[in-house]
Amino acid sequence: MTYEQLIVLHAIVTEGTFRGAAERLNKSQSAISHMLKKLEAEIDIVLLSREDYRPKLTSAGKIFYRQTIRVMQQMNELGSLAKTLNAKQEAEVSLAIAATLPLQPTLGIIGRVRSEFPATHIHLSRENLSGLIERLLSGSADIIIATMDGVPEERVEAVSFADVTILPVAHPDFEPAQSMHMKSATEMQSYTQIVVADSGSGALIQSKDLLPGGLRWTVTDTVAKKEILKAGLGWGGIPEHMIKEELARGELVQLNVEGFQPRQSRLFQIRKRDRDVGVVAQAIWDDLIGTEG
Repeated sequence: MTYEQLIVLHAIVTEGTFRGAAERLNKSQSAISHMLKKLEAEIDIVLLSREDYRPKLTSAGKIFYRQTIRVMQQMNELGSLAKTLNAKQEAEVSLAIAATLPLQPTLGIIGRVRSEFPATHIHLSRENLSGLIERLLSGSADIIIATMDGVPEERVEAVSFADVTILPVAHPDFEPAQSMHMKSATEMQSYTQIVVADSGSGALIQSKDLLPGGLRWTVTDTVAKKEILKAGLGWGGIPEHMIKEELARGELVQLNVEGFQPRQSRLFQIRKRDRDVGVVAQAIWDDLIGTEG
């Protein structure tokens, strides 16, 4: 049994046909068929049923294929490790962070890494919702700090990083804030909800805490959202750490809205399993683990 035979099996399963696998691997269809038959003969197991136009995994084949996926992932990781061990300092490392997360912990890490690797350019961006996973999957970010919403778990390595509490708030003069009884979703539909736009392109669009059928004002970042809330022009959810002083001074108050109670948002540091990891990206990753909240 060879790794190349496993690649052939994987290509047949994912492409759905021998022809598709041949085109993907740039081999002849007969070569693909021969390699599969040789694999089946070596392990004495029929992996694929050829009765239909599209080959299907047999019962034994399904079990074997699950293990094949694990082996291929391990081989990819081993290859990435080998490249990392031989790697020199990267020219650039990109880190994308959820806009709901306080910057201070990561700034300390970046400062330490820049001191150790001054030739590497650190690119730091703040993203909203699907913008984070989109940047990771497209390869434009080495590491992201985000929720696991929409993340293909089999393709990434993720480590729990921090919790962020999101509170629904408004200015104390905003009408729904003037009493603490629970407001129904229907009642709140006539009041403008301030929401932050998804920074993704739209292919993986996400939404959080949106009131169905309500009035809405969309802004690009949480800082603008906070200022609009303080001006009494609407209501919305915002990270508690951003408004502690305003809550203490009474400039903002927490709302009691049906379906919009305070919620915990769990964030993870995430990177792709199949992406080569340079020494600087690895240093940032390791330091982030040390600051887990």
